Amino acid sequence: MLVPILIGLGLIVVVFLVIVVMQPSGFRIIRSATMAATPSEIFAQVNDFHLWEVWSPWAKIDPNMKQSYEGAASGVGAIHTWSGNNKAGEGRLTITETRPHDLIRLKLEFLRPFRATNEVEFTFEPERTQTLVTWSMTGTNNFIGKVFGLIMNMDKMVGGDFEKGLASLSSIVEKANS
Repeated sequence: MLVPILIGLGLIVVVFLVIVVMQPSGFRIIRSATMAATPSEIFAQVNDFHLWEVWSPWAKIDPNMKQSYEGAASGVGAIHTWSGNNKAGEGRLTITETRPHDLIRLKLEFLRPFRATNEVEFTFEPERTQTLVTWSMTGTNNFIGKVFGLIMNMDKMVGGDFEKGLASLSSIVEKANS
């Protein structure tokens, strides 16, 4: 009686492991919004971590979150670190590349609640009197990330935060233009 139960449990574990291994090893989350502002106005808000507190969807998750800024005041070499509650976690964000009014590329390092390194990118494309802003994040899934992906939809979870952040950013830059 015990042997068939152990064989059945073993098969379940093997099937689960096969399903996990077959999950994609990479991911990309991307959201866009059109804003009634110039690329340079929007670029300035994203290129300076000190300004993120007003529009970032994660800035208000933990009112007691410890934050610090290092390196350049803005642009390449600017670094933002944070450490907060379990929802905010701990990490480091570094601007690695900028092309004024066109692109900002960042390295995002999560330290807690899990370790991960992702690339974040903002692009700014003029469209007549508006700008199309695209916010994306790419990374790789290790085994734990693949298991997590079976339980939670990262695109919906993080993508929703991107949408909130873009809406808040839009409100700020459009208010400045009115």
